[in-house]
Amino acid sequence: MTRPAIEVADVVRAQGRQFLDRYQSSISFQQLKAFRAVERCRTAALGGHKDKCVGCGYEAGFSYDSCRSRCCPKCQAQARARWLEAQQRDLLNTNYFHVVFTVPHELNPLALTSPKRFLDLLFDASSQTLLEVAADPRRLGAEIGFLSILHTWSSNLLGHYHVHCVVPGGGLSADHQRWIHTRHPLFLLPIPVLRRVFREKFLSGLRQLYRNHQLDCRGPAADFSDPAWFEDLTTKLGKKKWFVYAKPPFGGPAHVLRYLGRYTHRMAISNHRLTAFDGQRVSFRWRDYAHGSKQRIMTLDAVEFLRRFFLHVLPKGFVRIRHYGLLSNRFRKQLLPLARTLLAQQGSAPLDLPPPAPISITWHCPRCGAPMRVVERFTAAQLYLATFDSS
Repeated sequence: MTRPAIEVADVVRAQGRQFLDRYQSSISFQQLKAFRAVERCRTAALGGHKDKCVGCGYEAGFSYDSCRSRCCPKCQAQARARWLEAQQRDLLNTNYFHVVFTVPHELNPLALTSPKRFLDLLFDASSQTLLEVAADPRRLGAEIGFLSILHTWSSNLLGHYHVHCVVPGGGLSADHQRWIHTRHPLFLLPIPVLRRVFREKFLSGLRQLYRNHQLDCRGPAADFSDPAWFEDLTTKLGKKKWFVYAKPPFGGPAHVLRYLGRYTHRMAISNHRLTAFDGQRVSFRWRDYAHGSKQRIMTLDAVEFLRRFFLHVLPKGFVRIRHYGLLSNRFRKQLLPLARTLLAQQGSAPLDLPPPAPISITWHCPRCGAPMRVVERFTAAQLYLATFDSS
């Protein structure tokens, strides 16, 4: 993939000071940390290095170091490649489904003021919904496992809090003696049931957090400080149809890897979606889902663009990719081999997948193709002194 002509870092360096001046009273430490990382990524501020080919001895020019922040659009390729390799070992030879759970936008202010508790609740309610409905003998009657990925943004960078769940098409019987396939290859679980159970679990958890005074009802969430207003809102949301969507099934495991490679390790927007930046205004591609998913161009003031981008920085240590059921850390080593054995007994051959996603994590020599290795490193101070001496 060619290097984009415009990057989020360009906007940060050009309008970052104006952004901080306008939002310094409300920006969190984690957002400021992400801001500094993107601003300094691949600049002299982080130091640099020189590489040399282990084959022909070709020496490349000087390169600045990366920030490696999970918020930086340029620094997730290596982390994504390593993660995908680990996920490939957990794949089962069956079809996979894609289920999306979305929180109503009326609750978005709480995600801004109480992000950890709000997003943990989203994970808990959605995962418990899938596990409970799948275990119901009237539905699938199986113990399932799945992967959940948090996204907090819409295509236009505004808040849109939802989880994508990647679910194998079946699960273990209660006695762990057989693999139970879905009753239809294109159908996992009834959406109306998932929608109702998810709504009830989320609202119940939200009310408990509210009663225990664990929600920050200040700033954009000031309206929630009124108990009567909160009760009226949750009652209305309890009658509303929540958005739970089961996308068409992926098909085989190879399709799952392609999906995961595109959507797991990224935040809000990629540099390749940016189309123009004149120093004051930023233009980028987005999908208008309200009008047939048409691709359009949106232009924003640079400071507003940065506000929307850093809106999606997660709390410190927050895990946005989680495993549940037979894929959870607690059960994976025991139940995954059992699932493969039971699938094989039913005619599913062992998987023989190619290496995941063509993501190169090693720089290769442009002359002979051998790996390049770092032969010399420079600190930011050394680079500063070298620049000072040369002047």
